[in-house]
Amino acid sequence: MNGNRIRALLVLSDGTVFEGWNFGAEGEAAGEVVFNTSMTGYQEILTDPSYRGQIVSMTYSQIGNYGINPEDMESGGPHVEGFIAREFFDFPSSWRSRNDLGQYLRESGKVGIHGIDTRALTRHLRDHGVQMGIISTTDLRPGSLLEKVMSLPGISTLDLVKEVTTKEPYTWTQTLWKPDSGYNSELTTPHSKLNCVVYDFGVKMNILRHLAQTGFKVSVVPASTPAEEVLERADVIVLSNGPGDPRSVSYAVENVKKLLGKKPVMGICLGHQILGLALGGRIYKLKFGHHGGNHPVMDISTGKVHITSQNHNYCVDVKGLGAQVELTHKNLYDGTEEGMRHKDMPIISFQHHPEAGPGPNDSGYIFSQFREMVEAC
Repeated sequence: MNGNRIRALLVLSDGTVFEGWNFGAEGEAAGEVVFNTSMTGYQEILTDPSYRGQIVSMTYSQIGNYGINPEDMESGGPHVEGFIAREFFDFPSSWRSRNDLGQYLRESGKVGIHGIDTRALTRHLRDHGVQMGIISTTDLRPGSLLEKVMSLPGISTLDLVKEVTTKEPYTWTQTLWKPDSGYNSELTTPHSKLNCVVYDFGVKMNILRHLAQTGFKVSVVPASTPAEEVLERADVIVLSNGPGDPRSVSYAVENVKKLLGKKPVMGICLGHQILGLALGGRIYKLKFGHHGGNHPVMDISTGKVHITSQNHNYCVDVKGLGAQVELTHKNLYDGTEEGMRHKDMPIISFQHHPEAGPGPNDSGYIFSQFREMVEAC
């Protein structure tokens, strides 16, 4: 063994132990352990605020091989509690790379572990469900770490949205990235004077870029902003993605109830779930969640199947909402309901992430669809 390597342990709340090596920061990191099936996109995953409170294990074997660059961020920095890889590469090879993954995690204070059998971990979580866990480089006693894990509150008891939402309102003008010019903050697409207000429950930057590209004048407000303030300034409203259990952000649900029927609304991921609760629906937790960039989803209206990016542990029981809504999208892996449209009000929402491009960009049409719905009102 290389004496310069630092040992690390991962201990799950059911007592399962994985031994490996540290990369990134040293120390301890605790959170709900989930697996992500994407082959690329680890930087977007790390900086997705929806992962606050979670330790992410990548099922793809080699992580870090194309480094880190400032253009692929989805927020100002990493939000995962910890990071797990089978094989970590600290010598990236990409013309876009500006930093290596290990250094980036060290600078951000995020603990990582590699060298474990991530296939075994994935199968364990698949069979037994997601659970709390802890990574440590400082305490290598499994019994001690298990005691720490057992004392942790479950993620469903926490309001993680308040940790990731913006503190102050701001405007957004940056549009989508192009290979020849990068990002553009000068709107060049035909657009109206429609003001789109985005409730920031943990919004990804690419949602904002898509909205600007589609032609909206975009502004972002904190998650707790009263509905009355939003209604004064908004022509349309978007409820963003975010972390945790939607039932823990009751203030958001109450605000959304006041928006219904007054302005066109679109919900994405956590925003979709909050909207479901506001309409009187039920939320349930999946056994191991949907996390990855290869989930087939059918658009029921066309029969087309789109490969989507997903990151959620909770689902809306759309059928339980009755005749007021119609189901628009369905996950072909497990049949879970992925989208809905209200029959009487200009409301659409989606469980998957239409802003993400996990290879194909199949779901980008949703933003144009939203714009068409708004213009038809």
